[in-house]
Amino acid sequence: MINCQECGKPLTGRVDKKFCSDMCRNSFNNRLNSDSYNIVRNINNQLRKNRRILEELCPDEKSKTTKHILLAKGFDFNLITNVRPTLKGSIYRFVYDYGYLELDNDFYLIVRDKRLEK
Repeated sequence: MINCQECGKPLTGRVDKKFCSDMCRNSFNNRLNSDSYNIVRNINNQLRKNRRILEELCPDEKSKTTKHILLAKGFDFNLITNVRPTLKGSIYRFVYDYGYLELDNDFYLIVRDKRLEK
């Protein structure tokens, strides 16, 4: 006989059943993912914050800002979702659909990729 993977009670019903109840299934999965969950949640929260900052500073397709303004709003330059090099050799760093390009004198060009709206 097979027992519940969370509480150990004997299982009845389907042959491939692993848990005796939804509560046991949820408890098992929450315990399994708890140590990595905080890290993932914190990174996702900062990525969303980065995107909101870029969205606020770029109401149109393009805009310019300074590093000081980005840092003052809480932007984290270490967290991005992808990188896109241009044909001219410049590198845009993206946070979802908003990208930024480092210019001279601590200025940044912010762009929005409308191709992702589909």
